[in-house]
Amino acid sequence: MNSLLKFRKPLSSYLTSLSLHRFSSTLNYVFEETKEATSFIHPTAVVHPKAVIGQGVSVGPFCTIGSSAKLGNGCHLHPSSHIFGNTELGNHCILMTGAVVGDDLPGRTVIGSNSIIGHHAVVGIKCQDMKYKVIGDNNLIMGSCHIAHDCKIGNNNIFANSTLLAGHIIVEDYVHTAGAIVVHQFCHIGSFSFIGGGSVVSQDVPKYMMVSGGRAELRGLNLEGLRRRGFHVTEIRSLRTAYRKIFMPSNSNSMAFDERLSEVISHDNIHIFKLCILACSRYSMNTSPRSSGLFRSGLIFCSRIYIYIYIYIYIDTHTHIE
Repeated sequence: MNSLLKFRKPLSSYLTSLSLHRFSSTLNYVFEETKEATSFIHPTAVVHPKAVIGQGVSVGPFCTIGSSAKLGNGCHLHPSSHIFGNTELGNHCILMTGAVVGDDLPGRTVIGSNSIIGHHAVVGIKCQDMKYKVIGDNNLIMGSCHIAHDCKIGNNNIFANSTLLAGHIIVEDYVHTAGAIVVHQFCHIGSFSFIGGGSVVSQDVPKYMMVSGGRAELRGLNLEGLRRRGFHVTEIRSLRTAYRKIFMPSNSNSMAFDERLSEVISHDNIHIFKLCILACSRYSMNTSPRSSGLFRSGLIFCSRIYIYIYIYIYIDTHTHIE
């Protein structure tokens, strides 16, 4: 009997400790939720009383937030990062140490949700042009990047360190740049493209392409990027077939570039719009040694292709089979 009592006592103690542990875990969970919803502002930070601060915002030491700034929920400002002017950050944006966003000038700077501004990066400050464009959502902008005046940046792009964009550049969606690249003004960077490290881009980069080099050249399709973004195997195979026929013709094929493109467009198994996007560019782009011939697609040629598209759409939409 005494041995049974001795056994029951440790068992009851164990159950009691287990209950206390669960209760403590519940309290910690509730505390963490409350902590996440509560904003933290370091005593050394300077935050204007008119600034709009969302829930769960963390402002580190020596940060500055201006009177017209608006921060979404869950934003995190690392030490010595600053927000000035009529600037709006979406939810869960991160400013790394030394980042500066916005300026006390006419105009507006808008950063989409889930964006990361790298160490000592500068976005939306005074430049030679007083017009500012919008940066989209889910962009990763690493340290020492430069986005100049009148640029328009889409969504889900990754700019590695020292990506330098001149004025009036359009970057579409899901573009990935390696480090230390320079893009000339007025260039258009197509979606799902990749720019290799150390490249100087002075012409448009078509969609789905991979370019690199001191004077950037076509290096083929961005196959790995397309796979990662969920492109179907059939779509990738069609794009690869089109690329080879247009940019890598056999030696026996002496047709001009526009003739090769017209021949590929005539095949029903390849999507006409993807091909036109693939081939059309405002400037000429040299291909790599792997591709014979040159990629020559000037304004006159692109106009001709767009006429083809218009005729194709018109016939398709106005033809009815009884």
